[in-house]
Amino acid sequence: MFFGFSSFAALRACIARDWRPQIGDPEITGWLTVLSYLICFVLAVMVLRRRPAGAARGLWLTTAGLMAFLGLNKQLDLQTALTAAGRCMARAQGWYDDRHLVQLAFIAGLVLGVAIALAWATNTLRGRMRRNGLALAGLALLCGFVLVRAVGFHHVDRLLSLDFAKLGLNFWFENAGLVLIANNALMLLRRGR
Repeated sequence: MFFGFSSFAALRACIARDWRPQIGDPEITGWLTVLSYLICFVLAVMVLRRRPAGAARGLWLTTAGLMAFLGLNKQLDLQTALTAAGRCMARAQGWYDDRHLVQLAFIAGLVLGVAIALAWATNTLRGRMRRNGLALAGLALLCGFVLVRAVGFHHVDRLLSLDFAKLGLNFWFENAGLVLIANNALMLLRRGR
C-alpha cells in the first residue's frame, strides 16, 4: 500500500484527474512575475558568489532556493498538485469528510514554520540587518502572500483579484516582495565593487 493506494502509479493517476503540468498563468503578468523570480534568483546567486558571512550567507542561499522554487511553481501550479494529492489520499484513506481538520493543521503548520523562520532569521541577522533587511522584508512579504493564497479565503481571493492601475492586487502583492529582494541584492553588489 502506498498512502492508501496499491501503487505510486495509482496515486499519480488520481492526482492527474485534477492536475496536469501546464502553464498555470499564461497572462503577461504571470510571465513578468516569473521573470522577476528569475532575476531575483540570479541576483541572489551573484550575492552568494561574493561569499557573505554567516547568517547573511544562509539568508541569500534560502532566497536563491525560494526564488527558483516559487518561479517554477508560478507556472506549474504545484500547490494544485499538492491539493489534488491530499484529496486523493483523504478519499483513499477514508478521512475525506474530516479533511478540514487536516487543512487547518497544514495551514497552521505553514504559519508557524514561517513565523519561526522569520524570527530566527531576524535574530541571527542582528548586526547585519542594515545590509540584509530589505531582502528579509521581501521574503516576509512573499511568505505572507503565499500564506494568504494557501488559506484561500474567498473574500481575500476576491480582494486580490481587484485591479489597481489595470493590474490585479495579486500581481502587486507578490512583486512587491521581489522588488525589495532585488533592490537589496543590487545594493550589496554595488557596495562590493
